[in-house]
Amino acid sequence: MEDQGIIQLYLQRSQQAITETRNKYGAYCRAIARNIVANQPDTEECENDTYLAAWNAIPPNLPRRLPVFLGRITRNIALDKHGYNTAKKRSRQFEVILEELEDCLPAAETVETEHAAGETARLINEFLYGLEEGARNLFIRRYWYADSIESLASRFDMSSSKVKSSLFRTRNKLRVHLDQGGVHL
Repeated sequence: MEDQGIIQLYLQRSQQAITETRNKYGAYCRAIARNIVANQPDTEECENDTYLAAWNAIPPNLPRRLPVFLGRITRNIALDKHGYNTAKKRSRQFEVILEELEDCLPAAETVETEHAAGETARLINEFLYGLEEGARNLFIRRYWYADSIESLASRFDMSSSKVKSSLFRTRNKLRVHLDQGGVHL
């Protein structure tokens, strides 16, 4: 079924919307959640919570791109679940990814940094659009989809060390770009 048809089912409040969403985007949502929470029960919970959140959000929201809409919902739910899990010292896998980026991004817990968050997001988008496509895809797969180094190496037909060095260079370029844009760490 096409995305617009799925959205129409949500607008009509048809239970079939959930089934069609699961059929078309279930694997996509599970992959995003699995990369963040790293266990099957939590992955399934995040996937199901995504369908409920989509049900509650459509209407009033009408997503322009359904996979992006679902991906963002799934990622946010998985990040919340990860926070819950790590608060109880159950998992550390996603922490490694966040630590890789901590030198590139300012802390986000003060009023001043919250005010600058929009500018930081704009600068990051500008930076990503300026990257060569391969480097951009590698960066996004690692830091948005939380793909492992091994998964990236396989996906992009690279060695693990080449993936790590490429990500390191891209993070350094991001740090310079943000510094030049007025975002100082």
